[in-house]
Amino acid sequence: MNYKCISLCLAFVISTLFISLSDASLAAMSIDFGSQWIKMALVKPGMPMEMVLNEEARRKTPNLIIIKDNERLFGDAALAYSVKYSKNSFTHLMDLLGKKMDNPVVLLYKQRFPHLKFIVDGARNVVQFDVGGEIYSIESIVAMILRRCRELVENFAKQPVRDVVITVPVFFNQAERRALVAAAEIAELNLLQLLNDHTAAGLNYAAFRRKEITESVQTLLIYDVGATKVTASVLEYVLVDEKKRDEKNPVMTTLGVGYNRMVGGFEITQRLRDIFVNNFRKTKKTEIDITKNPRSMAKMLQEAERVKIVLSANVNFTAQIENLHEEHDFTMPVTRTMLEDAVRDLEVKLMQPIVDALKMADLLPEEVNQVVLMGGGSRVPLIQEFVQKFFKKKELGKFLNTDEAIAMGAVYQAAHLSKGFKVKRFDIRDLQIFPIQVDFVSAHSKDETGAGRLIHRPIYPMKSFIPASKKVLSFTSFTEDFSMNVNYGEMRELSADQLMEFGSLNISEIKIGGVTDVYVRETAKEGTIFKGIKTHFDLDNSGILHVDGAEMLLEQPSRAESTFASLAGKITGLFSTNNKIDETTEKNEEILESGKTNDKSYSTYSAGNQTKFEKPAGDNITSRQAEANRTTANVAEMKQEQKPQQIKISLKLMENILDVLPISDSEITVAKNRIAEFERREKEKAIREEAHHNLESLAVDLSDKLAQDEFNRFLTADEHITLQKEVSQVKAWLEDDVDINTPTAEFIENKRTIDELLRPVKVRMTEDQERPSVVGELISMFNHTEIFLHLAQNLTEAEVFTEVEINTLKNLLDGTRDWLTAKMELQNKLKPTDQPALPVSEGKEKLMSLDREVKYLLNKMKFAKPKVKKEEKAKETTAENDEILSETTEKPKTVSEEKSDEMSRDGQPLKDATDVKNKELKNGEQKDGATHDGSEL
Repeated sequence: MNYKCISLCLAFVISTLFISLSDASLAAMSIDFGSQWIKMALVKPGMPMEMVLNEEARRKTPNLIIIKDNERLFGDAALAYSVKYSKNSFTHLMDLLGKKMDNPVVLLYKQRFPHLKFIVDGARNVVQFDVGGEIYSIESIVAMILRRCRELVENFAKQPVRDVVITVPVFFNQAERRALVAAAEIAELNLLQLLNDHTAAGLNYAAFRRKEITESVQTLLIYDVGATKVTASVLEYVLVDEKKRDEKNPVMTTLGVGYNRMVGGFEITQRLRDIFVNNFRKTKKTEIDITKNPRSMAKMLQEAERVKIVLSANVNFTAQIENLHEEHDFTMPVTRTMLEDAVRDLEVKLMQPIVDALKMADLLPEEVNQVVLMGGGSRVPLIQEFVQKFFKKKELGKFLNTDEAIAMGAVYQAAHLSKGFKVKRFDIRDLQIFPIQVDFVSAHSKDETGAGRLIHRPIYPMKSFIPASKKVLSFTSFTEDFSMNVNYGEMRELSADQLMEFGSLNISEIKIGGVTDVYVRETAKEGTIFKGIKTHFDLDNSGILHVDGAEMLLEQPSRAESTFASLAGKITGLFSTNNKIDETTEKNEEILESGKTNDKSYSTYSAGNQTKFEKPAGDNITSRQAEANRTTANVAEMKQEQKPQQIKISLKLMENILDVLPISDSEITVAKNRIAEFERREKEKAIREEAHHNLESLAVDLSDKLAQDEFNRFLTADEHITLQKEVSQVKAWLEDDVDINTPTAEFIENKRTIDELLRPVKVRMTEDQERPSVVGELISMFNHTEIFLHLAQNLTEAEVFTEVEINTLKNLLDGTRDWLTAKMELQNKLKPTDQPALPVSEGKEKLMSLDREVKYLLNKMKFAKPKVKKEEKAKETTAENDEILSETTEKPKTVSEEKSDEMSRDGQPLKDATDVKNKELKNGEQKDGATHDGSEL
């Protein structure tokens, strides 16, 4: 029984440890990586999906980083210094990922942020930043922000978190998606998926309205106005019956998408800032134009953002900036009409994504069931007016939380993809809106000029679903090394501007090597037939295309068929005497009969390639020939059933990226090391600042306390002088000598010196503060013990406590009371600086001893059984014996039973059953020393 209990305990401990360790690695998070704001969500065991709060307890964090003098600032801290360090502030970095320098989006970014120092990566032809002579790639800066997001989530979750789903705009192409994946790798995140932001928002909408989805198709249009983009997405929800599982689950399908990546809320802010700049130029005369001052322009931009938000709810407001430029203040009344007039020309650009989405979905505006607004820019009344007019007064839904919807939908997907969670099934079918095809020159087909004909093979056409199944492309005309290009197909749906913003239409060049060598080597073998070359393509759930490999397919005769041919030559001529027999017949007969154990005739194949036949009695040439003919027919049948053997030989594959070269492995390593170095310095700085703060707080606090009588009464004169001197020296040192280069150890050492001087003072203060409480508890314990003793002394008839136990408690109570009285008399005569006569620790020990003794007696009283008097016990025993005697008189006994009744436990005969019971009762009293209840007998 004990071993069983121990095993159960060990199993419980092991399972608990396993669960706790596994829980630490099961958490997952999502990052809504917007152009201007970042939102994060978390899911972990024991906690529902929820938004992550940053240090300021806010649900959204500015997507901003400042890098200056080997230090970094993120989020709200960076926003507070963005005006002061405008040349070192980097934001809206999503617009630069995976784009070449001549991309219109990059050119617009340089126009919006002219104060930043841009340089070109000569090898990749992409943007980089020069920060104090240090070169930073876009991927490395984005990785720093992602790493900071992970840190915020881990602080919120209080455990490590690596699994992540990151949301991206639906119009991100292959180069942009690869760049973000590289940034996640540098940040050491385990990327589960790049999820389109409209898909995340749609999933959030449906996951919490699951019961509203039925067999009837529902369509939803999500109109998202972000900082630097506008997207419109048409989604379809329907409940689908799964026959395999015999259940119905909801399915969300993206029907159509439209976008514009050159307008958004930031464009409106820019135009309002330009209004402020023009007004300042007209009203203020300056030596240098305000646009030449990055700090002043940053102030203007910040104020324009604030005024735009206010005008979304108010019709007028006053913009105010103190000391804007050359000691000039700026004040300007602004009305909503003024702002609307400045952006009214954007109506076409803002509404075109809705037109494109409906066209792709093949729907009319009135066929859309609901229109939902998303994004901070959708709060602008003029934009709502545009959408309302387009849908002819259809009610606009505003129930999706802009700050949460995408992050919460993405974390639902993260829980689904993570191994540690089980969520309700919700199928997602997203769209591949950019067709992908393979282009190659045919080895045989010629065009009208005589050159090889260019072949286009679509592998993932437009509107194919993500995730998609793997595709295999077969080539039967190539017997030498060849190459092919993976390109985007025709994109007629895109405008000319969108095609320029899209970038290169060529994705990669794939070279298949080793074809010639394998073909020559394998086809030289007898019976080998070349069947073609296969290449494997995969479009993963992040929308990124992968070339998984290439292989040559060959067909060879089966092994069994080869064995037949080999054995045929070895037995030729065995039956070539007076009567000729067909060689094939002999060969087939041998193979068919091989391995059989027939009593009449059998054949065996020896290791020496010799075939031995045993001739049965009465055999002749005619019978052998007939048997051979039958065997020939059977073997012919077997040959027809034999299938040729398929062989696959892997080929060399090399892929050259043609759109935007990915960041190299060496650059990734450099970026990781740089981030690690930043974090090391930041950790050292945090420790140093904490040590500085602790010392400074201690010095200021002690300086105040040394002037207070309540504190000084615990100090001797020498201690007061020493402490006063030390505090004065530390304060002077902090004010005069401490700078940014002061080592952390000096702060720690100075604090340790003051703590050593304060130690005896703190002991006295603690004794003085805690002593009254301990004395009060002792007095209260005395009262309770006296009451208990009085009750215990009145329980003599029940005999619960022995006299020794009562006397022990009484002596302990009297001794403790006398001790306290004597100690208090001595303590009252002492000064606060003297050694205490009544230490708090000693008082607590006395209290615990008394309390322990009382609890022991209370527990004994709780489980004690009341004793029954002997006279009553004897009467009950006699009545039971009479009843037993009457029962024995009624039942006849066997001989063995009579003998058993005549003998006692010591072998002596007893007169009757009453004597037996009385003897048992007597023995029981001697054994227990107390009477027993009648039921025990």
